[in-house]
Amino acid sequence: MSRDPSAASISATGLVHGYGKGAARTPVLHQLSLQFWPGELTLMMGASGSGKSTLLAILSGLLRPESGAVRVLDTPLWNLGPRELERFRFQHCGYVFQNFNLFPALTAIEQVALPLDFGGVHKAQARQRAVTALEEVGLGTRMNLRPAQLSGGEKQRVAIARALIGSPQILFADEPTSALDSANSEIVIALLQKIARTHGATVITVTHDPRLTRHAERIIRLQDGMVIEDTLEYPRPGPLLAGVDARHASPAQPHPNSTGDYL
Repeated sequence: MSRDPSAASISATGLVHGYGKGAARTPVLHQLSLQFWPGELTLMMGASGSGKSTLLAILSGLLRPESGAVRVLDTPLWNLGPRELERFRFQHCGYVFQNFNLFPALTAIEQVALPLDFGGVHKAQARQRAVTALEEVGLGTRMNLRPAQLSGGEKQRVAIARALIGSPQILFADEPTSALDSANSEIVIALLQKIARTHGATVITVTHDPRLTRHAERIIRLQDGMVIEDTLEYPRPGPLLAGVDARHASPAQPHPNSTGDYL
C-alpha cells in the first residue's frame, strides 16, 4: 500500500533525544524519522524504556527534542513559541491519557465542555457539543454523573469525548487501556479506530496491550531503543465499529515511508 509523503499529517525527521548529561546520559531516540497519515490508527508498541512514550511526547508538542524536526499539519512544531505552541495544540490536537485526568467534582458533560469553556465558546454551544461528543462514545445517558459514579471504561470514554470536543485532526493516546479490563479495552480501542475512520483524524496510540492490534491500520514495534518492525495491517471488523453499546464490550506488509531507529 503506497503513501504520498506530501499528504502526511505528521513528519518527524532526525529526532534525537536522551536523558541525563555527560557520562550519565541515556540516549532514547537516535536519528528517528517517521511519517503518519490521516484516517489511520497507529499503535506504537514495545516494552517500558523502548522510547515510545518519549516519541509520543515529542510528536504531540509536550517534549522538545534535543535535535531534529517535527512538522504537524505542515507547521514546524518546534519553531513555535510557547504561546503559539499552546494555541496550535488547542486548535488541532486531542490527548487521551491512561489515568483519565478527570476532575472529581465535575459531571461528565462538564468535563467534556471544559476545554471549550476555556477557549471562550458560549456556554450553551459548549454544552451542546459536549452532549454530541458523549453520545458518540455511548455515554448519552451517563452525562450527568461524576467520576466516582462511573466505571473505569466509562471514565476513559469521557476522556475520549473531551479529546474530541475540539474536532482535532490529530489524536494522541498514551496507554489508554492500561487500567481497563478486556471488554472495556475493546470498547476504547474500537472508538479510537472509529475516530480515525469517520473523522479522518490521525490517531497515534502508545500501548503494551497485544489485544488491540486487531483494530490498527499500522503497528510500529520498538525494542531496546530501536524500531524493529513497522507494518501496515488489515484491521478485522469488530462489533463496535458501527457504534458503541455501553452495556457490552465487544497478513502485514512493511511500511514504505518510515525509516530510522531508537536508542
